[in-house]
Amino acid sequence: MNDVDSFDRFADDLLPVGCRVAMALEYQGSAYRGWQSQTKPWVATVQDALQDAISAIAATPVTVICAGRTDAGVHATYQLVHFDAPVARSLRAWVAGVNAKLPGDVAVQWAKCVPINFHARFSATARRYRYIILNQARRSAHLANGLTLVDRPLDAELMHREAQVLLGEQDFSAFRASSCQAKSAKRNIHFANVTRCGRYIVLDIGGNAFLHHMVRNIAGVLIAVGSGQMPAGWTQQVLASRDRNQGGVTAKPDGLYLVDVIYPPDFNLPKSSIGPDFVPS
Repeated sequence: MNDVDSFDRFADDLLPVGCRVAMALEYQGSAYRGWQSQTKPWVATVQDALQDAISAIAATPVTVICAGRTDAGVHATYQLVHFDAPVARSLRAWVAGVNAKLPGDVAVQWAKCVPINFHARFSATARRYRYIILNQARRSAHLANGLTLVDRPLDAELMHREAQVLLGEQDFSAFRASSCQAKSAKRNIHFANVTRCGRYIVLDIGGNAFLHHMVRNIAGVLIAVGSGQMPAGWTQQVLASRDRNQGGVTAKPDGLYLVDVIYPPDFNLPKSSIGPDFVPS
């Protein structure tokens, strides 16, 4: 049984006050304006939903830090957060209790006491995303908000070959949003695989970090090549240009999932079960 599916994480032993708690959660992001709290004007965010639930169990306000802020409409099967427990509560309370207070489209997978030097964002060494495309002529009623429909035939093998030019440490200026606030556009992509699973096409990409809209912009370029709208080799041309204006459209958020966050083994965190669940392994 995979670590995140284990039933032994709901112990009733109290975790001490001040314990740093790491927590993994999944969410369907369609109803939210992204991860980060926004107060002017207030809009629904995943961070607010989670903080409200944790604060209800703690009976005092609690702020959480996440591994990576997701945009409006983007999903996660393995988002990591941490917070410092202001009260003594059991793992059962931090998991089952918080889940009872959360809306149905957000769920805690596990919680664990970690060393005080653990930081959900800064301790992470890599992140992994999947972009899921439903490649058929008609939309799906059952997965309306969980993937991106492309109603033109796509050549997944060509898309995979195109994606290989993205590997390694490179300047991804052509794939960053104009609103991106990162000081540097250099990122190190560890792998970028495109595979067809029946009617689904999956872009599976991992790297040390990602720029704002980077995965969605990569997906948009690969879709353009895979559909024949742009010629083979265009991905390399876009990358070399370092110009976002050369990069085509930003793919919709509906198909994007944060599926894993990697940390040093010393923290001994449970492994992710790479999702989303409806995609064949």
